[in-house]
Amino acid sequence: MEAKLLLIPWMAAVIYSSIPLFWFAIHPFAERWRKMNRSPYRALLPLWMLIIAGIGWCTWPWHSQRIYSNFWAWIPALVFFFVGFRVYRRISSEFGTHKFSGEAELRPGEHPQQLVTTGLHTRLRHPIYFAHLCNLAGWAVGSGLMMDYVLLALNMLVTFPVMIYMEERELESRFGDAFRAYKDRVPLVPGFTHLRARFSGSNANGREVPRKLHDQTHRR
Repeated sequence: MEAKLLLIPWMAAVIYSSIPLFWFAIHPFAERWRKMNRSPYRALLPLWMLIIAGIGWCTWPWHSQRIYSNFWAWIPALVFFFVGFRVYRRISSEFGTHKFSGEAELRPGEHPQQLVTTGLHTRLRHPIYFAHLCNLAGWAVGSGLMMDYVLLALNMLVTFPVMIYMEERELESRFGDAFRAYKDRVPLVPGFTHLRARFSGSNANGREVPRKLHDQTHRR
């Protein structure tokens, strides 16, 4: 019974890990998908299923191996789940389903193109990705599955950073100075703006602090 239950956190990690790879299939080729007469999701959804199946096949030999087995590990895991699902709940009302799914970008003629800078986007630039990683971390911490931790590390260090880097380049090309100002104002991770200001000599709005004042601040 326990072995069957462990399929749930393993499968959750596989699905969350497929999100950046699915993104790579959409955004770099957005112009091509937009030219399709019918909905591009007729091709994209089966492609997503193939990506999930591929990750599942690659990780299956180790899907049940655990680093630890401790029921109490689900308590800190619940904290990650709480944060992640709370973000989802707010995003669904603030961001909109068509933006959440990427439909707004693939069908620009049917949806207004605007840079979202309100709600949770005033605190961090990519709250949806933050929620994805919180939930993935929750499954890893609670289950103790080795593969969940491996996928969490790959997503945190490789696929999600690359996805965010590419997305921000795209947003900068679409919205120009508006996105650059937003990027200077809002951190990628909460609290990072102030750390960057402290060590780079810029204030939280991205403006350069006079060198004399900056040096005096560090000598105190």
